Formats: sequence, structure tokens, C-alpha cells
Amino acid sequence: MRWTHSYSCLMLAALIPVGTARAELPGDVAGLIETHCVICHGEDKKGNLDLTSLKYTPEQPQNLERWVKVLDRVTAGEMPPKRKLDPADRKTFSESLSKTISQSESARTTAEGRSTTRRLNRREYENVLRDLFQLPWLEIEDALPEDGIAHRFNKSAEALDVSHVQVARYLAAAETALRRAIAMSPERPEQRTVRYYAREQTTFTGKMFFSAFNNAPEQATFPVLGAKAQPKVRTKEEPISVGAKDPKNRELEGIGLVCGAYEPTEPKFNQFKAPVSGHYKLRFNAFTVWVGPDGTAGKTKKWSIPDFDTIFPGRRSEPIVVYSETPPRQLRKQGEFDIGPVPKVHELDAYLLAGETIRPDATRLFRSRPGSIRFQNPLAESDGQPGVVYRWMEVEGPIIETWPPASHALLFGDLPMKAGAKAGGLPTIQSKDPQSDAARLLQAFAERCYRRPVPTQELLRFLPLVQASLKSGTPFAEAMFVGYKAVLCSPEFLYLQEKPGKLDDFALATRLSFFLWDSEPDAELRKLAAAGKLHEPAVLKAQTDRLLKDAKSRRFVENFLDYWLDLRRLGANAPDSTLYNDYYLDQLLEDSMLEETRLFFGELLARDLPTRNLISSDFAMVNERLAAHYGLPKVDGVKLRKVSLPKDSVRGGILTQASVLTVTANGTTTSPVLRGAWIIERILGQPSPPPPPVPAVEPDLRGAVTIR
Repeated sequence: MRWTHSYSCLMLAALIPVGTARAELPGDVAGLIETHCVICHGEDKKGNLDLTSLKYTPEQPQNLERWVKVLDRVTAGEMPPKRKLDPADRKTFSESLSKTISQSESARTTAEGRSTTRRLNRREYENVLRDLFQLPWLEIEDALPEDGIAHRFNKSAEALDVSHVQVARYLAAAETALRRAIAMSPERPEQRTVRYYAREQTTFTGKMFFSAFNNAPEQATFPVLGAKAQPKVRTKEEPISVGAKDPKNRELEGIGLVCGAYEPTEPKFNQFKAPVSGHYKLRFNAFTVWVGPDGTAGKTKKWSIPDFDTIFPGRRSEPIVVYSETPPRQLRKQGEFDIGPVPKVHELDAYLLAGETIRPDATRLFRSRPGSIRFQNPLAESDGQPGVVYRWMEVEGPIIETWPPASHALLFGDLPMKAGAKAGGLPTIQSKDPQSDAARLLQAFAERCYRRPVPTQELLRFLPLVQASLKSGTPFAEAMFVGYKAVLCSPEFLYLQEKPGKLDDFALATRLSFFLWDSEPDAELRKLAAAGKLHEPAVLKAQTDRLLKDAKSRRFVENFLDYWLDLRRLGANAPDSTLYNDYYLDQLLEDSMLEETRLFFGELLARDLPTRNLISSDFAMVNERLAAHYGLPKVDGVKLRKVSLPKDSVRGGILTQASVLTVTANGTTTSPVLRGAWIIERILGQPSPPPPPVPAVEPDLRGAVTIR
């Protein structure tokens, strides 16, 4: 990768003595420009550049950017194009202009600082509130406006402006987070373990779960007891379930499907709705089956229609992806596992939002498709087709370590609370001395929120807002929320603030955590910063390693790849459903594509592998679906894992990964031009120059009588 002089100048700036307050163009540079450059870049203004009128004021960013471009083009030998410079003159031009640019840059950054104050982007804001309140399930990102992008990333201050709309949205997001953080009752929510049987779930119309939704048997559900079919239950000659009166057989009852979860067949355990947002454990009892044919295969078609009265043990495992769902069809992935022919219980940790239900999806199985192949199951064979059976789901939770939770203690300390809600839906927080408690709680909250030491008077500058609310008769909790919202939308919280000069330990902690975690420094970083030890090389290296090994580093991987490789646009370039119908509605493939690139990049970081692996690696991160898609040796299971590639494999590196190939295509065809430009910009770091000016082609209007 070629480093341009613009980067070199910035690196040299710290090593070159500060020059005069006003920079001047060196005489030898001015002479060479007069001799070799102004013939084209004078009155003619070729390339929209007039060097006779362009002043040298590098203290102005736009002016500096133009002179750096001049330096880069001359140093690279691209200018002047016809009148070639003598090598000695080119060296003089390069060294002299580079030195004065570096001196000017050093003087400016010493006075103003190198970085520009920037606000948190919306993903960082959500992460900070999640970590601040210890609420990993908190979701407020989508409530904030889209962030601007500069230099292809959403972390550049020049693109992260603030408008009145954003301020209003930040206030609303802060309000949402605060209401999620407070305990709504003095009593801990009951932690229960409840089993929900598949036979007892209902559809949105109130019908029992296994009832046929339409006349298409490929989309119907069917009853299974143990591993045997139940024809009389299916025809409603016998009850749908034995119920609690026969617990032994109730445990063996199940509901089978030969299709995945997609309209109109949407299996879900909707008798369960998360009572509160929080941590739960989900357990599923499920297994695979083979559904025999109806006997018509071979006569009129090559595939079979399922006969739900003929059930055999499954022939292989099936991947199950579990989603939480907020009606209608707002899905969040919670995890995945493989089920086999033998019934087994599988457990997942899940963070659920209040009111969410659970939808399992056998993602490999058939889904409805448009057109003539709508009812053709691609997995059906002449002797039957695969299916899955769900018996029950067990939910344990909400799992709460302490009560009131840490988020509530951060807001109201140990103040007692009463059951019942006042205006705004908040519980009653009891305070014997509201004015004193307000000052104490607000100061403690601000100290925790701010990422650097702050004088007491600054911490309490929002106290008059709380006092005014209390004076007007607002309940204590609501009044405190006014002050807390002000803190969460204050410049000290919303912006990354640094002073000119060498970074102090608090600024270093902030940069490190927002770089690798997209969030605020944790307690250990804050402690080291307060002790003045974080800047020590050994300590800084150890903390960098710790942050990279922490699960939160996943945030860096996801956010960086979303913008560097444009993975956030993966769903926008889905393959055409007519040309590539075998990929249509294949959610497992799309999820695996995205996860492959994330795990691959994470592996490079964790093992400190050479950057050549980005282009050519001898391994890939795949699961069964991706291995089949790539034509690699068979891999079993839904979990992605590191596998060695055959020596003759065309795979290896990010350029052959399905996610990258998808975002650099248009859904119908590949584009060498698009992919070539993408590689030049994203991999080589050399943005393509703008196209040359081409005059418009004037249409021949002779004989025209209408506008058309």
C-alpha cells in the first residue's frame, strides 16, 4: 500500500520544530511553479487549478488540502505531464514544500489540537447507554437520525453535525433509556421456569398451531407422538392434546413441519411473552424426522408430496435459528443450534424485550417461493422429504442478579420506593429531603457519565432544572429525569472532548475504548487513567490486549466492516429471485455470509495474522450451508468454524467471500468496473480520480416539431 505525502507530512509534523506563525511558500518552490506549472495552471486553469491566484495559507484546512495534492502529484511524477522535471528539481520541490507544510501543521496542532471535537454517532450512543446502565438489551439506535459519512466512515467529526432534530431525538432516546433503567416495582420480578407445549400454541386467528393454514400440504403442520404419526389427531377424530391429565404422553407430543418459518406458516411459542426486558434462558425439545411420500412421485413429477401419516426417523441434523419477535414480524436473532433424529434439549441465553415472543426457524427447509415453483420443495425426493418436530419450549427468567438492578441504583441510590405509578408511569421514589437528595444524586450521576474529572460546579449546573421541576410539583423521579436527560445530552457526554497538546490519560482511555469497543471506558481504564499509569507503554499494551479479547471488541469488528467493506448494505443487493431462485428467502445463507466475514476478520485480529490473508488465506470460516455454497468439503452443522482450504481452492481472503461479492454486485450481474473501483478504494487505499470533463453531446434538432 503506497503512503501519500499527505500522511507523511502529518507523521513528520511532530518531529519538526514549529515555524513562524504565518507560513510562506519557499522561494525555490515558487520558482519551479513559475517555470514549469503556471503555463497550464495559470489563466488556463487546467484541472480547475490556478496557481497564480492560489495563496499559500496552510493554516486553513481547505488550502492545506489543495497544496498537499500539488505536492503528491509532483512527487509521484504525475505533474508536470509534458515538461518533465529534472530529478534534482523534483527532489528540491518535494522536500522544501513538505518541510514547510509540516511546520505549519505542527504549529496549528500545537495551538488547536490535531483532532476535531466530534459527537458520538448513534451506535456509540446506544453502546454507551447500554454499558452505563448495564442493559445489554437496550435498543435506541433506530430512534436517532442516520449519521453523516466522511471518508467512508461514520466517525468523522466533519460529518457528525448536530441539528435541532437530532437534539430532540437525543432527548427522546435518553428518556427511553432512563425509563428502561428504573425499577418499576419495589419487589423483584418473579423468576419462573415455565414450559410451553407446541400443541397448545395458537395462530394469529386463534386456530391451534398445527391446523393447516391452506390447502398446500408442503406448508401444513402435523401431529407427532414420540416418533410416530397421529392420523386421528390430524383429522380431528381425537383431541389435539392429552393435556395435563396425562403428563407422560404430553411430554412426547410434538408438532412437525417440512418447511421453514415464513408466511403463512410461522411457528412460534406465542403463549409466552416476555414480562419484562432482560436476561432469559430458553430450552427447546426438538428432533428431525423423514416424512414419507404420498405415492404420486414418478407419475406426474419427480418430487413427492408429504404424507403426514407416514413418519420415519430423520436422516440428518437440521439447523434451527431462534428469533425473538415483536408483532408483526419484527425479528431479532437470539441464537442457533442443530437438532438431530434423537430428541434432545437445547439451551440458549437470550436478552428479550418486554412483550417479545419466540419463533424457531428450521432455516434449511423449504420456504414459499413465487411463480411456478411456489409449491415445489427443493429438498423433496421421490421417497419423501425432511422435517422437524417441536415438542416444547421452556423459559427461565427473568434472571436478575440484584434488586433493585444496578441501573436503578445509579439513578436513585438507596432511596426507598413505593408500588404504584405516578404521572408518567414511574414509581414513587421517596425522599425526606428532595433538594439535598437531588444535588447528591445528580452529582454522582454526572461523575459516572463524564469520561474525565469535572469540577463540582460543572457537575451541578443542571441542578436548577431539577429544582424548578420540584418547585412546580413534579414527582421526585420525574424531576430527576429532567436533570438526567440534560446530562445525557450535554456536550460533555455527547461529544469526545480533548484539549490541544499531548493526550492525557483520560483522553487516552476514551480514545482506546471508543476505538475498540465503540463505547465508554470501563472501570479498569478509568482507574488507570486516574492513577496516571495508562500512558505507560507496558500498561497501554496490556489494556489494548484486554480490550481486544473482551466480547465488546465484537462491536469494533461489526462497525468497522459495515463501513470499510459496506457490509451494512448486504441486504440491499439480494440476488434476483427469478435468476437465482435457489438463494431466494435463504436467510441462513445471508446470515452465514455476514458472519463469515466478521469471524474471518476477528481471527486476523485475535491471532495477529499477516495482512496478506486479506487477499489470500489458506483457511475460511464456514458452516454447512456456506461449505455447500462454495463447493468445499462437507462441513456439518450451523456453527461457523475455521476450516483449512484445499490447495486448489479458489477461496481464501475477503475478495472471494460471498458477502463482499454480493455488495459489489447488483443482484442480477457482476460488474468488473464496480468491483475494480471497490478494490482500488477499499483494499489499495487509492480513491479513483474523478472522470475527465466531457462536453455534452448536443442533439440534432433539425426538423423537430415537438418537445419529444
